[in-house]
Amino acid sequence: MKRLITILLIGALGFAQVDSINPEKKNLATQSDGKWFLLKKSDLENGARHTKHAMTFGKYVTGYNLSVLKAIDIVQATAMDGGGYFVGKDSIPTESPIGYDLALFGRPLIDAPRTTSYCSGSSYAVFIEALNLILSKQSGKLDDVRLEAMRMQEPNGGRREDGVKNWGHWNADGFGTHFSMAQYTKMGEVVLPIDARPGDFLNISWKGGLGHSVVFLGWYIDESGKKFMLYWSSQKSTNGLSDQLVSLEDIKSVKMVRLTHPENLFRFDVNTKVDTEIPGDEIGL
Repeated sequence: MKRLITILLIGALGFAQVDSINPEKKNLATQSDGKWFLLKKSDLENGARHTKHAMTFGKYVTGYNLSVLKAIDIVQATAMDGGGYFVGKDSIPTESPIGYDLALFGRPLIDAPRTTSYCSGSSYAVFIEALNLILSKQSGKLDDVRLEAMRMQEPNGGRREDGVKNWGHWNADGFGTHFSMAQYTKMGEVVLPIDARPGDFLNISWKGGLGHSVVFLGWYIDESGKKFMLYWSSQKSTNGLSDQLVSLEDIKSVKMVRLTHPENLFRFDVNTKVDTEIPGDEIGL
């Protein structure tokens, strides 16, 4: 029922599904030009919660990153009030990485225990919804083994632990999107901060400790010269799903990954080992 409501919401908002392509013949990875991508002040006018990411930031990118921006709008539409933020792996019911029943090609990845979310769950939901948009016509190629590796929940409804299969790598401490996309599934490639474009995935390492899993929307410099990053994710300060503008002064390092080979969903090795000891990149804007 939650999934049906989501689909109806998206239909009402008028989002057209991305035409499925044959990724074996046509690579639609977004390209960079070696220059910093700076947002305009008008790009910030939508506020914190909206479903205009594809319209606002899509004009700056093509290919798979545009699908990622459309996927943000799909996920945000499930909780226009943010949905709430909650982390508590030992709670009953357990924490819910994302607050709706997420599925890949209609096949369940999680029966959401709560309507709340947290950062890595929200970014993973965008990743999955982007795959739904890009690869829908090839859904029959996904076998049960790889589907199981993409799940966010054990078959009995229990929590899938960090480091276990794809979601476990995405959700792990550190640069989880790198562990998942660049190493485990090889669906993505690392990009440096100067090459970042709207729709790239990244993990932030804060100067104050801990980290954050987000989808990049752009760099911004205000009238006084202060530098910021705009991203979309779920965070306590915004009560869940929302855009957030943060000062670069608070960021220690980042690791950014771009979706470049979604077709590897159908052929990644589920036994691939992941190196978690990788350094972050300084922004240097």
